[in-house]
Amino acid sequence: MIEYKGYTGVFEYDEDYEFFSGRVIDTRDGINFEGRSVSELKVSMRRAVDDYLEFCEEKGREPSKPYSGRVVAAFAVYASSQRARAGAATGGEVYPSFRARP
Repeated sequence: MIEYKGYTGVFEYDEDYEFFSGRVIDTRDGINFEGRSVSELKVSMRRAVDDYLEFCEEKGREPSKPYSGRVVAAFAVYASSQRARAGAATGGEVYPSFRARP
């Protein structure tokens, strides 16, 4: 995982192409990045996040913020960025234990 300005990026490595590709996981908007080395990957993520924030500013819209760890809803659910990160990093579900009450 890579962190920058509160955003968290996860990535995968493709051995056939010798290439990293990643995405920011703790935002509603799609932010992707890529690189051929870890240092190139980190620079790409920083640029992608900075470009996203600049784009939002130019359009006059609030950027999607990283998860705060709070859920505001009509029902009680434990939500945290750590759980979202762990689920996304392992390819698993973010809330696998959540079940609606009968």
